Amino acid sequence: MSDSVKIGHYFPLKSSPLNNVKTAGPKSQQPSEFQDLLDSKVLKFSHHAEVRMKQRGIQLQADSLTKIVNAVDEAASKGAIDSLIVFKDIAMIVNVPSRTVVTAMDGKQMQSNVFTQIDSAVILS
Repeated sequence: MSDSVKIGHYFPLKSSPLNNVKTAGPKSQQPSEFQDLLDSKVLKFSHHAEVRMKQRGIQLQADSLTKIVNAVDEAASKGAIDSLIVFKDIAMIVNVPSRTVVTAMDGKQMQSNVFTQIDSAVILS
């Protein structure tokens, strides 16, 4: 069975954020806590990244996205802000604090590109 992820959708990690939300406390704090938890558990795609991935025929399976999310987590643990993540023949620029893929390219576009305004790179095998 193929669990492909459609562009424009959030990719949830390991557990549902609904299982971990605290129900006690003032209601005004709950949406913020929920949103913080949701933001820390997903990988988002900017509109630009969605367009580029569609134009370049880049499709990611759930297992590939899991590896990319783990790479974002690793970059975050090192204090990265904007990271180049290379996975197989796909390169993505990811804003690590917002967990947002800013742009993506395939192997053809990677060959003659200079990557600027990044502070880290994660190369996955």
